[in-house]
Amino acid sequence: MKKIIYSLFLVSGLMANAQESVQLYSGKAPGSEDWTQKEAQMYSDLFKTEVVYNVTDPSLLVYQVPKGVKNTGTAIVIAPGGGFQSLSINREGIELAKILSAKGITAFVLKYRLNKTETNDPAREMMDKLKDRAAFEKNSLATIQLAAQDGKNALKYVRSNASKYGIDTKKVGIIGFSAGSTVAMETVLDNAPEQLPDFVANIYGGPRAELLSVATPEKNIPMFVCAASDDQLKLAPRSIQLYNKWLDAGQSVELHMYSKGGHGFGTGKQNLPVDSWEIRFEEWLKLQGFLN
Repeated sequence: MKKIIYSLFLVSGLMANAQESVQLYSGKAPGSEDWTQKEAQMYSDLFKTEVVYNVTDPSLLVYQVPKGVKNTGTAIVIAPGGGFQSLSINREGIELAKILSAKGITAFVLKYRLNKTETNDPAREMMDKLKDRAAFEKNSLATIQLAAQDGKNALKYVRSNASKYGIDTKKVGIIGFSAGSTVAMETVLDNAPEQLPDFVANIYGGPRAELLSVATPEKNIPMFVCAASDDQLKLAPRSIQLYNKWLDAGQSVELHMYSKGGHGFGTGKQNLPVDSWEIRFEEWLKLQGFLN
């Protein structure tokens, strides 16, 4: 009973500053109808932040532009990371949503489907599974495809409800952190032309190799890439691959590779240059015409 009450308290706390929570599907999400795990939240001692796990009912936490702030018409879907085992909901989701909404961007934090967590500590469970990284990635493929579908449906929802939020349908983007960047890139490299985002950002992401071999879309989709060279998961090279892929295709792309910052820095502060990546992102949004 205490665990149930604690989980409800956390849900209430995370929703406190979101205007609404939108379910992406009517009824059971296609492909996971038989999932019985229950969504929960906890503070991860390993990640030093709140995490959500066992997501079976994908949703969007909506952060509209506050009264008194000019609406730019831009919208962004934020896909937190967590190795498809959990979602770093604050540091890679809600905190950025608040920052961007205060700048005039309507932000949607995506809670996409995840691998089932068998313990009460999803972060440590993921790290244990990563000891056999190849097996973990193979076992996660089915979940990744479901999460990718959630990302695509998130963009579809935003555009379908553009008038409700004061959104320009040609100014809808997506940003992904770590595993969330895989979700983001699936919406770019494996999506219907009419549902492609208008911009994309990858923060210390590691899209699967097969995805990196897919041709870039004909539509010009500016990309922002950011990571740290000392990434503990050694994913920095994939950021370079993404940058080169976009550059070779003649697409607009900007790369920020910090020497220190590790993996999962998100909106946390370490008293390092990487702490200012959000400002660089805002500058890039202005340059691309999405934050004017």
